[in-house]
Amino acid sequence: MIKIMSVFGTRPEAIKMAPLVKKLEADPEIESVVCVTAQHRSMLDQVLELFDINPDYDLDIMKPNQTLTMISANVLSGIEPVLLKEKPDMVLVHGDTTTTFITALACFYQQIPVGHVEAGLRTYDKYSPFPEEMNRLLVSRIAELYFAPTERNRQNLLREGVDASRIPVTGNTVIDALLDVAGRPYEFEDETLKNIDFENKRVITVTCHRRENLGEYMANIFNALADIAREFDDVEIVYPVHLNPKVRDAAAKYLGGLRNVHLIDPLSYQPFVNLQARSYFILTDSGGMQEEAPALGKPVLVVRRETERPEAIEAGTARLAGVERQSVYSMAKELLTDEASYLKMAHASNPYGDGHACERIVAEIKKYFEAV
Repeated sequence: MIKIMSVFGTRPEAIKMAPLVKKLEADPEIESVVCVTAQHRSMLDQVLELFDINPDYDLDIMKPNQTLTMISANVLSGIEPVLLKEKPDMVLVHGDTTTTFITALACFYQQIPVGHVEAGLRTYDKYSPFPEEMNRLLVSRIAELYFAPTERNRQNLLREGVDASRIPVTGNTVIDALLDVAGRPYEFEDETLKNIDFENKRVITVTCHRRENLGEYMANIFNALADIAREFDDVEIVYPVHLNPKVRDAAAKYLGGLRNVHLIDPLSYQPFVNLQARSYFILTDSGGMQEEAPALGKPVLVVRRETERPEAIEAGTARLAGVERQSVYSMAKELLTDEASYLKMAHASNPYGDGHACERIVAEIKKYFEAV
């Protein structure tokens, strides 16, 4: 049997790795081992419960006010004894978190092959997103297999000298997870969401928390949302606010007290998927939501200066709204007042996959070991 260890630590990683873990567990030729770092604790646990995943190892590294240095040191020291004990044939990491990079580094030290799920995303600005852009670049120097969500991601890796035979295009596993969860019956438990009239109101779902948006940019974005809330009586803005105190303080300052703006606590994955599905459009600085919302037929406004997911922009499912107040306001207003513009985005084809990425990844792993 092939021993494959999956390592992840944040909620976004867990969402995207969960359907892959389930495929690995179901394959009779594979021994699946799961290690979580718990870089995010409660948010990670929600996803593990939803997908019925019981980790074999839990490093439980999360501490209050932890810095990137603390996370890195704790992951590196915590993962080494796990690798020495299990001696996996390959370790799978996802995307671009600190957990991802440091796990890949630990595997390099032990000469264990790394499979990089969601490989090849790039902005080519090492400080945006920070630290994610540098994390994924460094993992690309270590990895053995590269599971590229799109052809553009594959081309990025080819330009960097990666062997073409090691870069299958698989689609993004987030679509596998999304379609699974969206297909389950669900009623909101959150009192605020229960009381929103999704049938007669146009709901804008917002997420905004990236480090590079803290400060002036976040103030611009929130002021634009406040402008929209005051102008459109039939709009309800729902913002599950990140736990970062700087984000929560800014949200309260610029959006608190507005009748049709609902600042709620972060949602677990299942209610959040259902919130997206019932929304009119999405405004976000999240990478994952640029992939998820189009699968649900929802336009996405990206409140960032650039995106490592240009396929969504080119396909027309997302627009780069930037971080200036007038730009964000104008693009949001256009979706609320120009039906043709809205429908064009809502009906564009999702470039990120068909819900079968995990099957392709498992097949490629087995193919790799057949050739070794």
